[in-house]
Amino acid sequence: MASIKKHNTRWRAAIDRKGVRKSKVFDTKQAAKDWAAREEYLILNGGPVGRRVTFGHAMDRYAREVSPAKRGARWEQIRLEKIQGDSIADIIIADLLPADLAGWRDARLREVSAGTVNREMVLLSGVLSVSRKEWGYISINPMSDVRKPSRPPPRDRLVTEHELQVMAISAGGDLTIATARVFHAFRFACQTAMRAGEIVKLEWQHVDIEARTAHLPITKNGTSRDVPLSSEAVRLLLELPRADPVFGLNSSQMDVLFRKMRDRAGVVDLTFHDSRHRAITDLAQRLDVLELARAVGHQDIRQLMTYFNAPASDLAKKLI
Repeated sequence: MASIKKHNTRWRAAIDRKGVRKSKVFDTKQAAKDWAAREEYLILNGGPVGRRVTFGHAMDRYAREVSPAKRGARWEQIRLEKIQGDSIADIIIADLLPADLAGWRDARLREVSAGTVNREMVLLSGVLSVSRKEWGYISINPMSDVRKPSRPPPRDRLVTEHELQVMAISAGGDLTIATARVFHAFRFACQTAMRAGEIVKLEWQHVDIEARTAHLPITKNGTSRDVPLSSEAVRLLLELPRADPVFGLNSSQMDVLFRKMRDRAGVVDLTFHDSRHRAITDLAQRLDVLELARAVGHQDIRQLMTYFNAPASDLAKKLI
């Protein structure tokens, strides 16, 4: 039976099973309990637990125990469920080799983009990392020896004024209709650099028209942010029918209706997120780099280079 006792400000776990005695000190009581349970299991069942656990089982456990604490929980759970249908999930996790993961990577690259494969590799590496550090399934993470696909070049798509005009015709001007509000949201995003998910969650209680700010309680990076609003952004908000959330849309509507409206207008290779490129490129003409990073929510100013797409001809006009 494991013994868990307070040790100064930390916790000591001690086990005594089948003549095997071990103890270790941890920062939290739960960590001490987890370690003791794992060590007792290994002693009583003989041999590493990883010899009886498949990679698919580890994915399933991760989806149930780790993913729910994350903001992207649903995406992780759906992705892990899909990967569990692959033959790699049937491999005993202790026998999993970098070559197995590389083979899976190459097969996925024939199906999806390099960016998608990169994200999935990061997710699987997280599963393997927890399997090593917390669950004792493996002693090394085989993903650390697997090369990630080359990152695709960042998009440099800027929506043109002509495209905005034809999409306005496609969307219509009746803001009681969802499609028109989707285009209105796109124009608002071109002013503010707000992401689609931030726009659909925007509520009037977080909008200060006089101060021309919009408060975002939670953003992609997990922190809050105050967005400065241009006069045009405020005008766009005030044109909307009164509703909460402000645009009266959900993420699914935003995605589906934007694509339908764009295609009907004959606009090619444009995503809602490209509005962020337009906004950052325009805002860079009026804000210095630190102000811009704060306004758009970038904690590393190098990220701005992904979105700043001013033509060289515009930059040349600033040179003497």
